[in-house]
Amino acid sequence: MRPPKLRKYLSKLYVQVLIGIVAGIAVGHFYPDIGADLKPLGDLFIKLIRMALAPIIFASVVVGIARMNDLHEAGRVGVKALLYFEAASTVALLIGMVVVDTIKPGSGMNIDPAHIDSSAIASYAHAAHDHTTLGFLMSIVPNSIVGAFANGEILPIIFFSVLFAIALAKLGPRTAPLVDMLDMFLQGMFGIVRIVMYVAPIGAFGGMAFTIAKYGLGTLASFGELMLCLYATSILFVAVGLGLVMRVCGFSLWKYLRYIRDEILITFGTASTEAVLPQMLVKMEHLGCSRPVVGMVLPTGYTFNADGTAIYLTMAALFVAQAMNIHLTLLDQFVVLGVLLLTSKGSAGVAGAGFVALAATLASMHKIPVSGLVLLLGVDRFLNEARAVTNLIGNGVATIVVARWEGALDVDRARAILNRDPDFDAGDADTAHAAPESTGFGLSVGDPVAGTGRR
Repeated sequence: MRPPKLRKYLSKLYVQVLIGIVAGIAVGHFYPDIGADLKPLGDLFIKLIRMALAPIIFASVVVGIARMNDLHEAGRVGVKALLYFEAASTVALLIGMVVVDTIKPGSGMNIDPAHIDSSAIASYAHAAHDHTTLGFLMSIVPNSIVGAFANGEILPIIFFSVLFAIALAKLGPRTAPLVDMLDMFLQGMFGIVRIVMYVAPIGAFGGMAFTIAKYGLGTLASFGELMLCLYATSILFVAVGLGLVMRVCGFSLWKYLRYIRDEILITFGTASTEAVLPQMLVKMEHLGCSRPVVGMVLPTGYTFNADGTAIYLTMAALFVAQAMNIHLTLLDQFVVLGVLLLTSKGSAGVAGAGFVALAATLASMHKIPVSGLVLLLGVDRFLNEARAVTNLIGNGVATIVVARWEGALDVDRARAILNRDPDFDAGDADTAHAAPESTGFGLSVGDPVAGTGRR
């Protein structure tokens, strides 16, 4: 029989996910044939989450805005969020440019563009043709809201949800029964996610086993310098950039990372921030951010605040240029940054979206051959893990920033939870014996979806 302490430790979700990741690496490395066949485990977990994602986003945005006392408040929150998103993305792009220019990971590869087989990136290059500024703006409005829900298109769903919520708010108190019904529906959707989270460790195991089996640890050695640059830059951005932002807000970055450690590990194992959006909605409200702010900022950040993707795009574009001995002036590099500020939008936390944005950037520049993306194919999956985790952390920080800016953050509650005050059941297993406290999203923070691992 397992000792009580060990049993309690193993019941924590982040421990189970970490075990799944380590086991996946071992199976993928020592039994690659088996590891390659485990991809459906990771894909199935992502599909289970995506199944509930569209209705969760719709209901959370509608309920949050419809219950605002003043529609000007919704507009104010949206503007503040976009201002922060642009500032954070610009800083991320600049940091990526400085690091890749300093270390020059692509120098010395001496790749001849004429000898590159670009057939492997044909699908990305084709998708990049539609990844223009005009195409992005047009994609905000869906051809059919049913189609947007069916395809899980986050930005069109948010657009429709905001319009629908404003319409309900203008109709006044008589819409309260419908809003209450949507709230109950949202609670049911989170119940589904709570069930799905039981298989999160299996999803992380399958995703990691497939990655190592297909690309091998040798790929890491071949592109080690680029990977080291990206991971180091991401850590630098989180520790220094986001750490400074959190300090200005009056909180500890480390305590915040500890608070969302389950979500960080799940994102790392699945390389997708979509997998943890429902938990993040619950956790950010439980932290003290107001429900309308959480419902608006967090889902929108998946499209407009991809800090990790911004870092990756800058470093990858300049890496390809260095590998092909293409000299870019400082002006050229700032032009790349300007283009990336536009093409980096529209990434919704899905693995591969950043690769399409990069193809669109290179295609619009006419200086760096799009065929150079072939150099990144083998290592892109490993790079995607770093940018997905950075995106996740950045979006949570953005929610705290906007809530604090708007005066919609319970500062005392947030500090107590981050300090693991037992009176607040902070969603951590260390407070597992405290009475579950119901969140506004209809879950108790003692549920797996809120990150306790308590079953």
